[in-house]
Amino acid sequence: MVSRRTVLRLGAVAALVPVVACTPEPEPPPPPDPLADLAAQARADAALANAIASAQPAVAAAATEIAQARAEHAKVLQAEVDRARPPVSSSSSKAPTAPQAPADGVTALVDALTTAEKQAADLVPSVPRYRAGMLGSVAAGCASLKVVLT
Repeated sequence: MVSRRTVLRLGAVAALVPVVACTPEPEPPPPPDPLADLAAQARADAALANAIASAQPAVAAAATEIAQARAEHAKVLQAEVDRARPPVSSSSSKAPTAPQAPADGVTALVDALTTAEKQAADLVPSVPRYRAGMLGSVAAGCASLKVVLT
């Protein structure tokens, strides 16, 4: 003979089994936002242009303009990344170090702008229209900035 307590215990256990079995698996985290890399590259390009502006007076005005434009690109791209995926707080407060100006700064800056232009243009077909317009503007901006140096 089964006691009333045993029946109640079995009933309680049976009630929990479907809840545990129906719990969904947690969703995997989304892939990294491709615009985050472009924003980081824009910040690096701005730092390079600032280093060239201080080291090479002959191209200082053009390099300063490029630094300002690439800093603006970084700001716009990062704002979109943060809008799509709000940042989590981080304890990292390490400031980026300023790069050394290469011996041939103009060539290095043109190469960086060419790379940025290609990366932005390559992403255009794979993103939503509003992002494609922004990336098209960044690519066109990089192309026009190269003309400033040549």
